[in-house]
Formats: sequence, structure tokens, C-alpha cells
Amino acid sequence: MTVGVKMQQTIASAEGVAANLKQFALETQDQQAKQMFNQLAQTVDSCVTTMQSRLNYIQQQEPQYRQQ
Repeated sequence: MTVGVKMQQTIASAEGVAANLKQFALETQDQQAKQMFNQLAQTVDSCVTTMQSRLNYIQQQEPQYRQQ
């Protein structure tokens, strides 16, 4: 398994975590918990953006990491 594939899997997993956190925020009535879930989701979204940028860089610099 290449670094590129591992990065893609990690990004997909993180996107799933962010989606779950957003769903938790929607489902709770506790405003403090809602705020916490939304903040955590934003943090994970930021991580996803950073990882996606890194993956794009890897794919540009190292063609062997492109998924085939």
C-alpha cells in the first residue's frame, strides 16, 4: 500500500468522523454539547483540508503515489 493510498484512506476516515460529529450536534438538545460537537467537527474539517493539501502535493511531486 502506497503513501498516497494510506493518505486517501485517512482522509476518508476523518471525513466520516466529521460527519458523525455534525450529526451528534444536530441530534442533541444540550447547547453546550452542540457547540462542542460543532467545534470538534470544524477542527477535523481543518485537518482534512490540510491532509488533502498534503496528498495533492505528494501526488504532484511523487507520481508513483497516484492511485491507479
